[in-house]
Amino acid sequence: MKTIQEPITGNESVSSRETPYEVLVEFYNAFNNGRLPLMEDNWSNSSDQIVMDNPLGGIMRGWTEIRSVYRRIFEGKAKVYVEYYDYTIHQTGPIFYTVGRERGHFRTDDQKIELAIRTSRIYQKIENEWKQVHHHGSIEDPGLLNRYQELVKK
Repeated sequence: MKTIQEPITGNESVSSRETPYEVLVEFYNAFNNGRLPLMEDNWSNSSDQIVMDNPLGGIMRGWTEIRSVYRRIFEGKAKVYVEYYDYTIHQTGPIFYTVGRERGHFRTDDQKIELAIRTSRIYQKIENEWKQVHHHGSIEDPGLLNRYQELVKK
């Protein structure tokens, strides 16, 4: 297992979405650029088999609930940027999962906080395309978590 330190920002040049790396680039492109249609394409749109557990939304099940978290981030007053690094990719048949860290920032007009998030994502081949079916993100520092959650509410 090789731990990759070179970050994925979403700005990398990829020609398809056939490999786990390319699908991760697509995710970070959608996230860092607030592209909800691309985010929707990255996730499975199943209403009962996908789950996201993160510091902003808690546990969200189904695309409708998950979309509401991304919409709040993308349409909010703040700008959030993260890049994925210190990660590994594990693939077995029609599933791959990745475990790593995100670093970045959350910025409003008058505040900026640096983010440090532990992250895992699971993708499944559905109709011959990689689709995200699970995400878990956690912020270890309770003070940082509280500031982040409070700023997003504004």
